[in-house]
Amino acid sequence: MSTDTPSALTAFTWERQPTASELVGQLLGRFVAASDDLAQFGKRLSGETGNRLLDFVDALFVPANWFGNLTDRLAETGFVESGCNSQWTHPEGIFPTIVVSDALGRVLLKVEDVEAFANKYPAANCKPLGKPRSAFRTLEFSSKNGISLVAVERHGWRGFELSQESNAELAAVEKHLAALCSRPRPLVDPNRGFDATRELIRAAIKDLGVDRTCDLFFSSERIYWMSRNRAARVQYERQEKLGLGWANHDHHTYRSSRASFPRLIEMLELLGFHCRERFYAGIEAGWGAQVMEQSRAGFVVFADVDMSPEEITGDFAHLGLPPRTELGTVGLWCQLHGEAFLAAGMHHLECQFDFDAACTQLAASGVESMAPFTNFPHLRQAFTKGEIWPVAGTQIDAALAAGQITSTQADQFRREGALGSHLEILERNDGYKGFNQTGVSDIIARTDPRKW
Repeated sequence: MSTDTPSALTAFTWERQPTASELVGQLLGRFVAASDDLAQFGKRLSGETGNRLLDFVDALFVPANWFGNLTDRLAETGFVESGCNSQWTHPEGIFPTIVVSDALGRVLLKVEDVEAFANKYPAANCKPLGKPRSAFRTLEFSSKNGISLVAVERHGWRGFELSQESNAELAAVEKHLAALCSRPRPLVDPNRGFDATRELIRAAIKDLGVDRTCDLFFSSERIYWMSRNRAARVQYERQEKLGLGWANHDHHTYRSSRASFPRLIEMLELLGFHCRERFYAGIEAGWGAQVMEQSRAGFVVFADVDMSPEEITGDFAHLGLPPRTELGTVGLWCQLHGEAFLAAGMHHLECQFDFDAACTQLAASGVESMAPFTNFPHLRQAFTKGEIWPVAGTQIDAALAAGQITSTQADQFRREGALGSHLEILERNDGYKGFNQTGVSDIIARTDPRKW
């Protein structure tokens, strides 16, 4: 990542990390060769859910004697030693944590719920460690040939030791999740929804801390999004057959009106996010985005908004954007469906997959994908065909009265509804952490309700 330029658009320039990727591949390959259970799990991921083993690896505990000078090789490929117990992470790419160990080898695999995973992989003496609803739970489900396979469930927890919540804190988790799932999501008067949500977030932070609250919040968001998107439900059911949940999520995307954009950023920063790179799609596309990251809890958010070229260089995330009459793709979507943070729900969740396998398998399940908008060796992306939502007549009338849509478009929206949400299929290679700005511009244009 380069930060030696003052440009707001180039402050973060993510690069491919091929040497680190090769090393991680060698390490994981050694585990697969030594563990039939891991090899079989990888085959099931590919054949049954369209996923890749690497995308579910949380950490590799590598015996020091497996590779000569392993720590030197990690440092040479960009990994940085952090914490204790020789833990290595890569700040420039998306890779599992590598722990150089004197003990036996271990592979930690990400799942949303170890209980759900245990139901799919029953084994003798296979019991989760950690209390239900705690921030970190583990489940060793295989131990053969000196290789231990452990499913891990994380909720805003980065360490490898079990979390130690009190019973009161665990009860609070359930209480605050229920409150977030039922929070007000008004179609009009969005400030009322933002204000109410802010108080719910603050109350949860007081009891649970920022990182756990962040994880709870996005659990509730995925539940709401799935209730409005069939493709999401189909893929979730497929992944739950292996007990995975949405452990392969890459980023959550919100569309915002210009008026509400600072409120959206306020909510995300309250949840511990910081601003990362910005996007501007070009004058014809007329939209931009602020990428946000909460690295401790493990979340990335795309926040999309209509904007003009001169606005991208200012602090639009915090200072706001002046009102204007015309609506771009993002603004019209919000006018028809409401704020993504509130009534509409997320525009899409992007998850990491084996791109071709996921597209093919989803098509066989009746979920078609749109043409890819990124097709590089290191990054492949496509939306599933959009969920069509009905549109409230009051929203159509307001847009028509303001001259933001034509009478023909208004009639179409009343009769047929308008494009709502998607699931996004993503494949990353070489640890690439960034996004394709040109491709994103293209897909935004193709999801404009006026062009559907």
